[in-house]
Amino acid sequence: MAPAGDREGYWGPTTSTLDWCEENYAVTWYIAEFWNTVSNLIMIIPPIFGAIQSVRDGLEKRYIASYLALTVVGMGSWCFHMTLKYEMQLLDELPMIYSCCIFVYCMFECFKMKNSVNYHLLFTLVLFSLIVTTVYLKVKEPIFQQVMYGMLVFTLVLRSVYIVTWVYPWLRGLGYTSLGLFLLGFLLWNIDNIFCESLRNFRKKVPPIIGVTTQFHAWWHILTGLGSYLHILFSFSLESGQ
Repeated sequence: MAPAGDREGYWGPTTSTLDWCEENYAVTWYIAEFWNTVSNLIMIIPPIFGAIQSVRDGLEKRYIASYLALTVVGMGSWCFHMTLKYEMQLLDELPMIYSCCIFVYCMFECFKMKNSVNYHLLFTLVLFSLIVTTVYLKVKEPIFQQVMYGMLVFTLVLRSVYIVTWVYPWLRGLGYTSLGLFLLGFLLWNIDNIFCESLRNFRKKVPPIIGVTTQFHAWWHILTGLGSYLHILFSFSLESGQ
């Protein structure tokens, strides 16, 4: 996390419960964390085109919902890192839970009849989302949200590994690429948190063009955005068995 003492800008004092390692308002007075903001474009633009193509191809609505959910996460994350306001933080973190629930639904329904609805799974995931939302709004503890998100991702990983190992091994490349990108992003996310002060000191000593490459939270957005996009491709590839 960021050390105390960052400057203020257009959006005023920080009210979010998290403030990441990127120096606040260092690039422009209008965006609190510039690189953490613009890196969300990877989660906004490609999924919009993916959703449009899915409609044209007549794919099931759950895959269109997956693309749109990823776009919502990107837009929420953009607003959060641009403002560092608590309300915008919720717009980032809660859609992460909701989108992951949609991904879980798609992964467990990929072998079912077309246009069928698993109401039991749907109810379970909606209930899970409501409980997480209610508890998180009450406790306001980011670690709780991160653990709940991690549980959903772990479920996706287990399901994906099972499928590429026992059902569709020819999709192993796509599945493992998606997973690998996400894990690399997670590694950089942790490095950004743990070694924040060292990274900031390093950025003060090197040219900006080099320093920007150490904005590891921005890389987390890029890698997990791309990994999530590939995961959606992987998910609807399972339905056709291609």
